[in-house]
Amino acid sequence: MNLFLQEMPASELAPKAVQETPAPGKDPLIAQGLQKEQYIGIIGLAIALVAAVGFFSRRVEYAIGLAVILSASLIALFLFL
Repeated sequence: MNLFLQEMPASELAPKAVQETPAPGKDPLIAQGLQKEQYIGIIGLAIALVAAVGFFSRRVEYAIGLAVILSASLIALFLFL
């Protein structure tokens, strides 16, 4: 008996019709109005972190700043190529 040719019985839990996905307009799981505030908060935290590290070690602050500048320039380079 070939199991691949047998028909599977319809499950009671299976939906009877294909359900359509909602339109790609507004997703209730994504907070649409918070992007600017989140970016401002992240940049503020990064500046505070660099300032706190710079308070203890000036060389580490310069290394972090150089890494951020190089990373941003490489990201911009690869995005616009």
